[in-house]
Amino acid sequence: MKDDDIIRFDWAAKRILRDKANFGVFEGLITVLLGEKITISQILESESNQDDNADKFNRVDIKAINTKGEIILVEIQQTRQFYFLQRMLYGVAKTITEHIGIGDDYDKVKKVYSINILYFDLGKGADYLYHGKSTFIGVHTKDTLQVNVREKDQLRMVTPDTVFPEYYIIRVNEFNQVAKTPIEEWMDYLKRGYIKDDTTTPGLAEAREKLQYIKMTPEERRAYDRHIDNIRVQNDVMDTAHEEGYELGKVEGRAEGMAEGMAEGRAEGRAEGMTLGKIEIARSLKKSGMPHEQISLHTGLSEAEIDRL
Repeated sequence: MKDDDIIRFDWAAKRILRDKANFGVFEGLITVLLGEKITISQILESESNQDDNADKFNRVDIKAINTKGEIILVEIQQTRQFYFLQRMLYGVAKTITEHIGIGDDYDKVKKVYSINILYFDLGKGADYLYHGKSTFIGVHTKDTLQVNVREKDQLRMVTPDTVFPEYYIIRVNEFNQVAKTPIEEWMDYLKRGYIKDDTTTPGLAEAREKLQYIKMTPEERRAYDRHIDNIRVQNDVMDTAHEEGYELGKVEGRAEGMAEGMAEGRAEGRAEGMTLGKIEIARSLKKSGMPHEQISLHTGLSEAEIDRL
């Protein structure tokens, strides 16, 4: 790497952005997404901030509280994973329950923002940024429900979207535009590591100043270089495994279907081919050293089945 290169956001999120002196980078991304100035008061300990031999396969996440008492979850995921939407939901539900005590009134439930930065193909969709929140619409009247709440002995009206979690999905690999807006500049950094010299986008000026490769210690540089190499190898392994598994599944499914010569035979052949494809993917990932739990999430095979391969 060149000395003036900017450190990848996933690396910084695990090791640098948790320092209060560097909150400005994190705050900038949230401010751009939410469209309002966000100030972080505290970064909470997260369960996936570990360094071990399987580190290259682990997700990175940040859990923070802003000055309004709302909780912000930022998760960065490098590898493909099934049931990602379910995991998003579980992560938010777990966070909500962790931050309300037994016997507390329900007014202590915290608003949660779940921000997911993905470097894999999640599915179909033409955009690189998706936003979801809850609204209650009248089936017949099409009006939006508003609910009475009591604050400081006064009644006021709120809509469900001010209470229920909000979700953002950022599909980094789908961004292929010239960066003109603040969110596009952030996407340029997340995907290509590029930040304009004269940027005024919240968080990016701080990132350009504080996340330079040249400012890392020799030990940090070696660890960072290994991290980049691991990502390259991991992506090659995943792409090869999926391609080989898909092709084998196609061939096996076609052969079985032709042998049967009937709709039932074709269906069984396709199913068997899909299973064989998953097995080939699992074998490739197992050889690469990926933990069995992660392989299971990617292929749908049980850990016992993976053990037998």
